[in-house]
Amino acid sequence: MKNRLRVLRAEKNWSQAQLAENVGVSRQAIIAIENGKYDPGLPLAFKLARSFGKSLEEVFIWNEPKTG
Repeated sequence: MKNRLRVLRAEKNWSQAQLAENVGVSRQAIIAIENGKYDPGLPLAFKLARSFGKSLEEVFIWNEPKTG
């Protein structure tokens, strides 16, 4: 799953630490999410989206796995 956290943070001029504090996680968690190494659970995903005033779909991009 891809995300737009880095872009949205830049628009708000927030550091990773500021975003982490806003949603109650560590800066390392934000780094891992931004780099695609960790997909947040729904509660955290909603907190992240709401911190930017966006919907989940505006922050996280789901790439449907190809079958067949």
